[in-house]
Amino acid sequence: MNKYFKGKTIAISGGSDGIGKALVEILLAAGANVATCGRNIEKLNEVKNSFLGMPFLCVPADVSVYNECKNFIDSTISTFGDIDILINNAGISMHAELKNAEMDVFKKVMDINYFGTVYCTKLALESIIKTKGSIVGVSSIAGYRGLPGRSGYSASKFAVNGWLEAIRTELVVDGVNVLWVCPGFTKSNIRNAALNENAQAQGESPLDENKLMSSEDCAQHILTAIEKRKRTLVLTFNGKRTVFMNKFFPAWADKLVRKFFYVNGKLVK
Repeated sequence: MNKYFKGKTIAISGGSDGIGKALVEILLAAGANVATCGRNIEKLNEVKNSFLGMPFLCVPADVSVYNECKNFIDSTISTFGDIDILINNAGISMHAELKNAEMDVFKKVMDINYFGTVYCTKLALESIIKTKGSIVGVSSIAGYRGLPGRSGYSASKFAVNGWLEAIRTELVVDGVNVLWVCPGFTKSNIRNAALNENAQAQGESPLDENKLMSSEDCAQHILTAIEKRKRTLVLTFNGKRTVFMNKFFPAWADKLVRKFFYVNGKLVK
């Protein structure tokens, strides 16, 4: 892995926490030039200070805002040259049933997860075509199977998967690889930051985070898939089982998913 990424320029959105932060750490250790962005300036500065003296660029940016994405991509290219790999990792979840959720929840989730991916990819595309590089979308099992309480999140990830599949087909003649990664539940801050019914961060996780795949393990799997120029990556046994069940036994999957997320008719996960 060290040989493959050494000297390459890699732009990662949402690199101040979770999977993104783990990717930053591994790639810098592998000798890559790394640029990342994030909305939380305090966390971004913490990451920046952890890697002083290394080829590492941090740019404050909200990926739901086109001009901020442009600043991130332009800054990366002006600092390191053309981009070899773009990892669209920035994302936000939600935890609210449709009947209770305000419309702003769905808009915020779609703006960050889907349009953030579109903006960064479009802006970096010319550079990535030059390098015959890779475009990666960190999606979710929710992009294969709609999850209750996360309808807007599922919609955004279905959109990401379909969009990446479409541009993969467009870009195959340009030598660009497009990969969408679908982790199962992974230990990170995404559930604490997930939007509640009022579009505010819920501030807690409904899952036992200690039983989930670590961000570091997830990042290693992603980088291996990038190196192999894979098309898709579905992670964890439960994730693979969910995709299989939903494809071949959808009615049964409905019942199992309902049972997992609800107790006595109440959404608890």
